Amino acid sequence: MSSSSKLDKDDGGQSVDITAYRGLIGSLLYLIASRPDIQFAVGVFGRFQTNAKLSHFTVVKRILKYLKGTQNVGLWFLKDSRFNLTSYSDADYVGCKIDRKSTSETCQFLGDRPIFWFS
Repeated sequence: MSSSSKLDKDDGGQSVDITAYRGLIGSLLYLIASRPDIQFAVGVFGRFQTNAKLSHFTVVKRILKYLKGTQNVGLWFLKDSRFNLTSYSDADYVGCKIDRKSTSETCQFLGDRPIFWFS
């Protein structure tokens, strides 16, 4: 996803078919299990499912074009690889002395490979 792209509600934009937009987002959400490189962009544009505009639909189609050009990229799991799921997490509730915000982190491994992280 380009860092120069503007992300907004685009209230004045042309509306698109919500069913088609939601279908594309749903398919991409299913795909992020093996393609974590699109996870952020799909999450961002999933926020606009209730009132999708043509500008959002255009970017989602750009994600599909990216996927078409990078079909050999992704997570590959061998048949004989270990599938032990290990998860680590940490939380600091109301740990910041200034604004009393909490922080939490988690990291999950499938076998020896990290598959999900969040902070």
